[in-house]
Amino acid sequence: MRCKPLLLVDVDGVISLFGFTMDSCPTGSWHQIDGVAHLLSGEAAEHLLDLMSVYELVWCTGWEERADEHLPTLLGLPRLPWLSFDRNPGKGNAHWKLAAIDAHCGDRPAAWLDDALDAGCEEWARERSARGAPTLLVRTRPEVGLTRTERDTLHAWAAQLQT
Repeated sequence: MRCKPLLLVDVDGVISLFGFTMDSCPTGSWHQIDGVAHLLSGEAAEHLLDLMSVYELVWCTGWEERADEHLPTLLGLPRLPWLSFDRNPGKGNAHWKLAAIDAHCGDRPAAWLDDALDAGCEEWARERSARGAPTLLVRTRPEVGLTRTERDTLHAWAAQLQT
């Protein structure tokens, strides 16, 4: 049996929403997490639970272990592994998450769900895919986070891997 592809899940801008105006506040619930108010998406948890049927989920967030300390209880998600990051990657313009992601993923197929993907991430994904490790970057808009659109994109990509 083949391993499921990895799904690297950011929190801020994917689950914890920001950048919206109060008169267009998205559906969700407010929570104090480590003394900071967060609006947690009303639909992200449902989409993540659905995606677990085809992906192995990993927290890929600056929250690190705090994501797994808080979000499973607040959102009804299972506990997940998380990545730890070196905040100074020392690679010029490299995204600060890439070294830890690369080390964790190896050559497994991986999708990365984040609102802050940059040109360095795109180059990394192209190079990784070219060497035989399929990679998908999925951007969210931080004011709405993970929606049905991104979930459907992730399902379609996982299905392509099976053919």
